Amino acid sequence: MNELPKYVATTTLSDPLGWQNAHVLRGDVPEAVRALKAEGDGDLNLVGSSRLTQTLVQHGLVDVFRLMVIPLVLGGGKRFLPDDGAARPLRLVDSRVTTTGAILATYQTTGS
Repeated sequence: MNELPKYVATTTLSDPLGWQNAHVLRGDVPEAVRALKAEGDGDLNLVGSSRLTQTLVQHGLVDVFRLMVIPLVLGGGKRFLPDDGAARPLRLVDSRVTTTGAILATYQTTGS
């Protein structure tokens, strides 16, 4: 993990970051992500940011959703999709159920 490049969307941090191979995305984040995707050096994975997820979804920059559905209902939480009412069709490309009952599902965006 330390050897892989990491990109941080932040308005408060600056380079150099304390984690090996971590870099701050400069300027317009959707444009920076679009440029990284155009480089085509591998998959870009997003971990742990509902706000960034919403931004990338709104700009059509998410190709695959890997979702984990955990068998627990909390009754609240953050939205990870924009609250814009837009339909974003997905195609299930893989799924499995773990021994704990969690569902791991991979959806491809269809671009429709």
